[in-house]
Amino acid sequence: MTTQPNPTRGILLTCGAVTLFTVMTAFIKAADDIPAGQAMFFRSFFAMPVVLGWLAMTGGLKGGVRTTNWRAHALRGVVGSTAMGLGFAGLKFLPLPEVTAIRFVTPVILVVLAALMLGERLRMIRITAVTVGLVGVVIITLPRFTAGLGTAEALGAMLTLGSACLAALAQVFVKSMSGRESTAAIVFYFSLTASVLALFTLPFGWVWPSAWELALLLGAALFGGIAQILVTSSYRFADAGVLAPFTYLSMLWSIVIGFLWFAEVPTLEMLAGATLIIAAGVAIVLRERQLGMQTTARRKVDAKSLL
Repeated sequence: MTTQPNPTRGILLTCGAVTLFTVMTAFIKAADDIPAGQAMFFRSFFAMPVVLGWLAMTGGLKGGVRTTNWRAHALRGVVGSTAMGLGFAGLKFLPLPEVTAIRFVTPVILVVLAALMLGERLRMIRITAVTVGLVGVVIITLPRFTAGLGTAEALGAMLTLGSACLAALAQVFVKSMSGRESTAAIVFYFSLTASVLALFTLPFGWVWPSAWELALLLGAALFGGIAQILVTSSYRFADAGVLAPFTYLSMLWSIVIGFLWFAEVPTLEMLAGATLIIAAGVAIVLRERQLGMQTTARRKVDAKSLL
């Protein structure tokens, strides 16, 4: 059954997903004594029942997770899992708003990787947006590196930057799989791969969580699973180009949660850099939407010419 477009509903679902993802990240940060690999296991493994339950209720479970392209799922899963693990590790060394701001560079890196790996054209608007976004990253991270590469802050910046770059690479793999693999299969096999890979970090110091830490980890899994469902559902009602700008709501939430929960006050450098990165991301999204509309219009003209 085809769902009627409803941009308002799609936007509300996206805002809900962004809010839950930010709270999920805050939960992981609050469980500071839990190793990143262990946090990744809880986040991935205990989110799967939520996603599978949703698929069962919506009738998407029977054929939704069927696939023959195991190699693509495995490759995407390894890269995406590494990105998640690095991101969780970076939370231990940097304030929540700063990690969020640096992670916003992912769509900027995606433009470069898509050009290199998928043959997409790098037009002037994209090149300008990439340049502006990278300048924003330099503004945010430079104070962390000036104190020395051996500092905890510099390590946190490198981990988070690595996470953002690998997340962009994972999205390239997802783009290459689109049209051939269902969203349900992509979500499920990523969670499965991340859970399995996280187990390999067990010898590196998993700890027995306290009751509070266990609640935080399970809460992160629950909120992460629900947020994934909301994101998936939102695309049934509106195009990605309409919804993408609202993902930057997480910057506001991370500032509020960082201040109220972790007593983190954002610096002027972080705010300035985040502004540039967000501006670059929005420019890329709007340009992609414009190009998509132009492509659709050309297809309609070509179709009419054949009549």
